[in-house]
Amino acid sequence: MSDTLKIGSLEITSRLIVGTGKYANYDLMQSSLDASGAQVITVAVRRERLVDDKGRSLLDFIDLDRYTILPNTAGCFDAGDAIRVARLGREILSQMNNPGKEWVKLEVLGDKQTLLPDPAGTLEACRELVKDGFKVLCYTSDDPIAAVRLKAAGATSVMPAGSPIGSGRGIANPAAIRIILERLKDADTTYPVIVDAGVGTASDVTIAMELGSDGVLLNTGIAHARDPVTMASAMNHACVAGRAAYLAGRIPKRLYATASSPWEGVISYIPGE
Repeated sequence: MSDTLKIGSLEITSRLIVGTGKYANYDLMQSSLDASGAQVITVAVRRERLVDDKGRSLLDFIDLDRYTILPNTAGCFDAGDAIRVARLGREILSQMNNPGKEWVKLEVLGDKQTLLPDPAGTLEACRELVKDGFKVLCYTSDDPIAAVRLKAAGATSVMPAGSPIGSGRGIANPAAIRIILERLKDADTTYPVIVDAGVGTASDVTIAMELGSDGVLLNTGIAHARDPVTMASAMNHACVAGRAAYLAGRIPKRLYATASSPWEGVISYIPGE
């Protein structure tokens, strides 16, 4: 498919964004990123170990000419901390001259057990980072009101959770995602809405895309699969298939059957005649 996803000034053909954490080793991560077909990958600036026990750097296994790195404020539990981590990520990527240096995936979490977003802290950090020149991709809950407020605050993209981070429960509330898409795209159909978190398998990605989401961001669903590389490939195909199905337009659901062949013109045969 030739349609592209535009997020601010960034234009990409792959609508799947994947993370770099939780892999057993960097070699497996590298192979999984390749199989995913992703062009944008996230790196958690605060808690990602950039050097493993063998002294190898994470960045040595990332082709910086191929991938745009999206710094992530994962692990931050207040606005101030998230803002500091975002600025740190910008400094690191500025030294690498990576296109993602002005970008940040903003997470401000409420607690360590649920990992749900803190709505007030997220909104506060979003406003401050936008003023500071960042292109903010904002992780939020599936609350339509919160999503509308983040867009109004200047978020480049709003990223509602399919379900809690790492839960593997998929799209827990499709109706809420549909409402968010409707509200955020009402006046601007090109505004990017990307489902983030909770994806467990390929069908979850397809469902998110069939709802009309512009993309899907995931990490654990690939990194913790029994075979991460094969799962990464499956997620890639699912994203493409879901997008194609959305563009094609599904048939309406009906209570009763509808014959594939028309009844009109059928010659009736009555035994004995």
